[in-house]
Amino acid sequence: MQRRFLNEYRSTSLVLGLLLAALALLAAGCAGSTVASGVGDRMLERPPYYAGRVPAEEAALYHLPIQYQRGATDAPTFDPPGGDGTPIGELLADMNVFLDSLDISQPLLHAGAPSGSPPDVQFRCETSTRMECESGDPTETPDRPTMHLSVTRGSPEWSAWLVEGQAAAGGGRTLLITIELADYWPRQRGLLGHKEVELGTGYSAQLPWLTATDAPVRVLQLTGALLDADGRAVRIGAEGMLARRTNLLAGALGARRLVTDEDIQELRKTRREDLVSQPPVWQAALQNLVAGLIGQPQLVLR
Repeated sequence: MQRRFLNEYRSTSLVLGLLLAALALLAAGCAGSTVASGVGDRMLERPPYYAGRVPAEEAALYHLPIQYQRGATDAPTFDPPGGDGTPIGELLADMNVFLDSLDISQPLLHAGAPSGSPPDVQFRCETSTRMECESGDPTETPDRPTMHLSVTRGSPEWSAWLVEGQAAAGGGRTLLITIELADYWPRQRGLLGHKEVELGTGYSAQLPWLTATDAPVRVLQLTGALLDADGRAVRIGAEGMLARRTNLLAGALGARRLVTDEDIQELRKTRREDLVSQPPVWQAALQNLVAGLIGQPQLVLR
């Protein structure tokens, strides 16, 4: 009897020990990614999609080359490939030339490649514990859905690399911008049930009437952060550029329309005809993101 009791006690203690260890690892992972990241999480229902404040004091402004983060919210195989010669690679090249030409910030020239991982701005539909979009009931919550904007903390190695580069340039702040894909919620608008997805500052994409409202749409977006002298984010934001809808039948079967190379090529040619200068959609998104991150609303394209 005593031996059986001891064995059961040891088994129970082992299970409790494993549970506590797992919780400790989870807590450590969360702390390493979000604690002291610089900007707290924010739930947003409508654009503009920004959080944090721009410091009042003036400082020199730099930017790093825009990068493509394949697999930001899904397995990389679900996102179009990047690299030289790909549509994403060509779009990145166009964007980096345009960012330099804005003359709002200067490229941060730094000797040596960075190590570690930079801060990661994340913007997508609010997710469940299974990392699936929380749908809710749109008839009960007409202002649904909420979108989740957050940023993780960069690794110590990467932050030290940035701080060193900024100090060598004379001090200041740096813009960090990324292209990635994420899930946005579509909305039903008006009595006739028109469908749209609000992509960003002053910009919505109209969707076909048969778009499912209880399934997210795949969006190619720009996310960005304004980093301070210590490499921490002080303001973050996102601007969507391209949405690919899921029709009712596919949504009922759990399928989603993926963004393809052809979609990226189309985006490079599509213009914002609602704006006076009719710039390409990606140019408007990039300029508006920079304006939103540095707190200069007069730079927003209208």
